[in-house]
Amino acid sequence: MSSVSRRALRALLTAVGLVAVAALLAACGETKDEQPASSGSGNSSSSSSSSSDSGEANPSAPIKQGLKTVSIPKQLGNPYEEFEHSGIDEALKELGGSNKITGPTDASASSQISFINAAVQQKADAIIIAGNDPGAVAPALKQAAQRGIKVVGMDSDVAPDARSVFVNQVTTQLVGENQVESIGKQIGYKGDIAILSATANATNQNAWIDVMKETLKQDKYKDMKLVKVAYGDDDDQKSFQEMQGLIQAYPDLKGVISPTTVGVAAAARYLSKSPQKGKVKLTGLGFPNQMRKFVDDGTVDEFQLWVPKDVGYLAGQAAAALVSGRITGKEGEKFKAGRLGDYTIGKNGEIVLGPLTTFDKNNIDDFDF
Repeated sequence: MSSVSRRALRALLTAVGLVAVAALLAACGETKDEQPASSGSGNSSSSSSSSSDSGEANPSAPIKQGLKTVSIPKQLGNPYEEFEHSGIDEALKELGGSNKITGPTDASASSQISFINAAVQQKADAIIIAGNDPGAVAPALKQAAQRGIKVVGMDSDVAPDARSVFVNQVTTQLVGENQVESIGKQIGYKGDIAILSATANATNQNAWIDVMKETLKQDKYKDMKLVKVAYGDDDDQKSFQEMQGLIQAYPDLKGVISPTTVGVAAAARYLSKSPQKGKVKLTGLGFPNQMRKFVDDGTVDEFQLWVPKDVGYLAGQAAAALVSGRITGKEGEKFKAGRLGDYTIGKNGEIVLGPLTTFDKNNIDDFDF
């Protein structure tokens, strides 16, 4: 081979080698550029989820400044809901943050979904929700959580895997047992009773009613019979009509339990003008200010409740603790809830406010809410 040919061959091989190296570098460069983008969208989400789900809480972490929450009641215009959610406002103001109350005007199963989606668009730090239906809102809440928004259920729980914690007024067991005992002692533990509930899909109402049914199986209540569960949909007029319907359909009715503030007030209003006043006993969950006149005129002997504003206040404090990393939602974690003191997270992320209060003619004037 001539020297010219050898030089030409070397030049050709050099050129081919340079092209191969360039191609390899380009490929490495492309992988390097794409990998962070991929890990940024995938790994960061996974890391965030892992931190939220299995990270360790730091009880001494500072509360995030400018904290923003959105609270979604079951239904706007419901006095109980408004009073309860005002507690969230109080907690967030105390912590240097802000809360926006927004929600549907009806309590249907899917009515809260658009408000959850709006909260995501508004980049809230946390959503605090009293669920109308545990399953209907779950997909939207899970999407919110994937965006880094903390979810707190309160009053009426959502699906447990769609929130971090749930603030319960009292234990479900205690509400059901206490309500049955309240009506039982008023009717001498004998006779037909009915329940006037809110909506048929309300999580808390259904859980309480299940406990009531189980409690009625106890020997102490063997002479009491549950004849009907009626639904007033947390609407004053419908609840009034349902109470009227119960009285007319069951002439031997001795007592009614209405574990809803709207329902018990409407039922008392009907009874107060009915010939059955004093003959059909009524108990339930109500506001002292709403029920005072019915206690005073003898329509109602006693009813029960917790302080609704404290439920919201505790939920607001829990949301702030979650966002700030003081808690993650694990059982056994403790946190300080402002004026309410120290709380411990229980099984399935449940945080229980405290015991029921019974109101009657002897103490009702001691309360103003």
